[in-house]
Amino acid sequence: MRGPSTFDPYILTPEFLADPYPFYHQLRSEAPVYWSERLQAWLLTRYADVVSALHDPRLNSGDRITAILSQLPETVRGEMQPLADHLTQWVAFTDPPDHTRLRTLAGKAFTPRTIEKLRPQVRVLVDELLDVVQGAGHMDVIQDFAFPLPATVISQMLGIPREDHGRFRQWSNDIASFISAGSINVQVARQAQQSVLELADYFQGIVAQRRRQPQDDLISALLVVEEQGDKLSEAELFSMFVQLFFAGHETTMGLIGNGLLALLRHPDQRHKLQDQPSLIASAVEEFLRYDTSIQRQARVASEDVEIDGHLIRKGQYILLFIAAANRDPAQFPEPDRLDITRQENRHLSFGYGIHFCIGGPLARLEGQIALGSLLRRMPNLQLASETLAWEPLLAIRKLKSLPVTF
Repeated sequence: MRGPSTFDPYILTPEFLADPYPFYHQLRSEAPVYWSERLQAWLLTRYADVVSALHDPRLNSGDRITAILSQLPETVRGEMQPLADHLTQWVAFTDPPDHTRLRTLAGKAFTPRTIEKLRPQVRVLVDELLDVVQGAGHMDVIQDFAFPLPATVISQMLGIPREDHGRFRQWSNDIASFISAGSINVQVARQAQQSVLELADYFQGIVAQRRRQPQDDLISALLVVEEQGDKLSEAELFSMFVQLFFAGHETTMGLIGNGLLALLRHPDQRHKLQDQPSLIASAVEEFLRYDTSIQRQARVASEDVEIDGHLIRKGQYILLFIAAANRDPAQFPEPDRLDITRQENRHLSFGYGIHFCIGGPLARLEGQIALGSLLRRMPNLQLASETLAWEPLLAIRKLKSLPVTF
């Protein structure tokens, strides 16, 4: 067994990316509150510690971008101000009272009633995507299905033309490389900033159109709210649009890809789900727990905090490993076993407390319809290759591709 002191060299190695869970298990059992020299952060891996930290008001979200930028040379940080200004206005990177105001506005688009009304639209889109590949006998699940499905749904909600999805994917990937990689360099930061500036230009054009000709979409709705007196600046507006697109497809893309891979590697669970399609809701919750696309959240200590005898100094960065907490045997019996009928499945994949993901119900809906339809329409689905590549990210776990035959 590797000791916890050797964890740092393995971060983001091919071995780690292929299966990070043995590393999480060892950290949780030997050093559940661990200082990483490489990440310059405290790592929490126990369920109880992660839950506690997620709703501890002394651990804030608002300083996370500053903490990431601190990895860059001081001579470069100044030029990254446009990037910092944009990301610090994301709902996920704010604290009350700003967080409360922004989340309330964004939440109006994700009410249970609104999400449920999307069900027929999602079903039609799923069938359209599968119709395209059905006759070929093979596809890349990520490129042909897992990305275009949630990207199209959130784009339709926002009012983004379908032909622009490719540009949005590249912009989104650049931002993900900055906020999700674990460690960054100047090139990554500059590319993320360039994409943020291009996104702002793009949305300026869309907003100008919607002001002239409002449509039945989220951008128009938020403009109306803004004009009725809510304190939503134009910069906050653009930041919200970008985050909604980013969060609206990244997590669901990972859920579909990781969930299908889990099923393909556990044929007993796959056959159980095919025999009992009514288990799809329970199955999706288990996919979210078993191999979540959101591997960790981050916080910054606003004052000195003690966790399990370790002193976390004011200003220090803390990484809350959701994925490790979801495999904690103190919370989940046989945590490494995929069980689509698991009861009391209180996973943390959508967060906890005031930062609980407002898009969770939409991700669940899309995941249930997507994976249920795949198994129904392609009952003999098989992996085309056991050699799989993962994106080199620490916060988001997603496949670069998932080739299958059927």
